Amino acid sequence: MNPEYSMNTNLLHSKRDIQGMTLQPETFPLFATAAFSQRNLSDVKRAYNEKQFTYVRTRNPNRKVLSEAISLLEAGEDTFVSSSGMGAIFSTIFALTDAGSHVLCNRDIYGETYEIMTEILPRFHVEVEMISFADCAEVASHMKPNTKIVYTEVASNPCIQLTDIPELAKLAHKNGAYLVVDNTFTSPINIQPLAFGADISINSLTKFLNGHSDALGGSATGTAELIAKVTAVGKLSGVPITPYDSWLIFRGLQTAALRIEKQTDNAVKLAAALKANPHVEAVCHPSLPDSPQNALSQKLFGNKGGTAMLSFIVPEDSAKIDAFMEKLTLARYAMTLGGLRTTLSHPCTSSHHALPDAERRALGITPGMFRVSVGLETAEDLISDFNNALTVFD
Repeated sequence: MNPEYSMNTNLLHSKRDIQGMTLQPETFPLFATAAFSQRNLSDVKRAYNEKQFTYVRTRNPNRKVLSEAISLLEAGEDTFVSSSGMGAIFSTIFALTDAGSHVLCNRDIYGETYEIMTEILPRFHVEVEMISFADCAEVASHMKPNTKIVYTEVASNPCIQLTDIPELAKLAHKNGAYLVVDNTFTSPINIQPLAFGADISINSLTKFLNGHSDALGGSATGTAELIAKVTAVGKLSGVPITPYDSWLIFRGLQTAALRIEKQTDNAVKLAAALKANPHVEAVCHPSLPDSPQNALSQKLFGNKGGTAMLSFIVPEDSAKIDAFMEKLTLARYAMTLGGLRTTLSHPCTSSHHALPDAERRALGITPGMFRVSVGLETAEDLISDFNNALTVFD
């Protein structure tokens, strides 16, 4: 990395040298192979000793260049790249805990992460507490001598609630724990959690960093020592990413800065417009001037706006909600986020369907809530589309 250049420029010119390849193609090629041949046992031993390419699940060129690019973006030493965001989350948690460990997790969290915490880890005798991370003093009061992980998202799914990463890092390290942060909703384009003290930053590469809704992947970035532990678990559990998905995501990564900056700017504008619409009961986005998290947003993101994700709440009228969705012409319902086009989802029937209604409502997730992943359309067109569709609530 050249410190004289911006992160975006460094990414576009990131290292792409692969042992044994003398060609310099403008676009990094896809290595569609399950294994790499060796001439004799001496070559086999050398390949293993020098961690060369042998079997595709262990190492492969496409995963290598993608890993190095993510490490550059997250300002970390190394990155494990998995077949999905959940693969990265699972591998990280299991690499850093043992039977008898204690995990402190933000209760305002992605639904499937919640399931890992509440259904899977207890079966392996890992104690998990799900609490609000809104107050760091409250988090401190729940720390234990055996706390191994403090886990949170930068901006929560789906309520877009921020957590104070620097303060949580100080708290975790004071107690000998690791701070693990899911950066999916914000991405390293808007924030580098490791620079604020986090130990591992996780991304669902399926989302904004790939940006084209055509590949699955996840990543965990941190020190070389920690990522070696995560990689060992990920490799043995069979979750490393395929060469093809690595190739697609690396392609998408080249335009990540351009896309995410535009999408974030669009989200800021759309959030303000929804806030002004009389049919919208609440809007969750940290850029809003009256947001209680506006100051924290400035601390974490400066003037970047923070995230291209927002959520908003309309009246709990199922017939009108269906009519609203049908009247939208640009935004479409989709079980993903971070793509080129604006999509929305309904957390009560998708990401958080497994949570009891009372628990969802305690988190602020009502049947009238929509989560929006803002795309690259012209902001004024999106605002017009949403305002027009919201007239069904007249």
